[in-house]
Amino acid sequence: MTGAEAIDPSSTTRLDGVDPSAIDGAVEAATRTIDQRAVHDDFRRQGAFVSLARLLPEAVTAQLVAAARALAPDANRNYLPGHKKGGSISRHTIDARAPAIAALYRSRELIGFLEATCGEKLQPCPPDDPHAYALYYYTRQGDHIGWHYDTSYYDGRRYTLLVGVVDESTCRLDYELHTREEGRAPVPGTVQIPTGGIVFFDGDKLRHRITPLGPDEFRVSLTFEYVTDPGMRRWRRMLSNLKDAFAYFGFRQLLKGRKTA
Repeated sequence: MTGAEAIDPSSTTRLDGVDPSAIDGAVEAATRTIDQRAVHDDFRRQGAFVSLARLLPEAVTAQLVAAARALAPDANRNYLPGHKKGGSISRHTIDARAPAIAALYRSRELIGFLEATCGEKLQPCPPDDPHAYALYYYTRQGDHIGWHYDTSYYDGRRYTLLVGVVDESTCRLDYELHTREEGRAPVPGTVQIPTGGIVFFDGDKLRHRITPLGPDEFRVSLTFEYVTDPGMRRWRRMLSNLKDAFAYFGFRQLLKGRKTA
């Protein structure tokens, strides 16, 4: 076993009433209708980035929407002047309150689809990483996040999966491709992620932002993070923890994560 969570391919253990095998079956049925080779080719051509208007089936997205709305009051609000404003819920709260999300994160079928897309073996993040899977809430006018990369503090690469959950907004994911490829001009783009849609990319390669929320709008997105190597040096772990505490989940969630791990 590595530092990451182990995935037992034969396990069908229920998680607080959620049957992982049922989620696996729903995801497998949905991905079977997708041209995996074309998705892989698009991912490579676009510099480790791809978006799909629909991936997850209704049976799964309905659970995500219900969980996101139920957990909205628990979101930790944060504000970094000039960079970001919004709410966040870490994997530690999700583990306790929204087991369907945790089961989807570990879905063998979903991980297999992502591995075929990027061409690498992926592992879940370690149990003490609050960013492994998290909900992000845009509920007040002006909520946004500025231009950034999803920098990996791990020894390996970290891939980000953005899942559309609720989008009653004019927000968009703006992005720039090929910004770190020598001799390539950046290619701008923008996308709205509908419910059940996804965006998948190498966090260290895609420069992106979420545009500000308008008045009387509401948006919730779900992020999954997977790594090629779950090792992390101690000083990088310290930087990662400080960033998560100040900019996302608060110190209470950080301490909760340590106890859980």
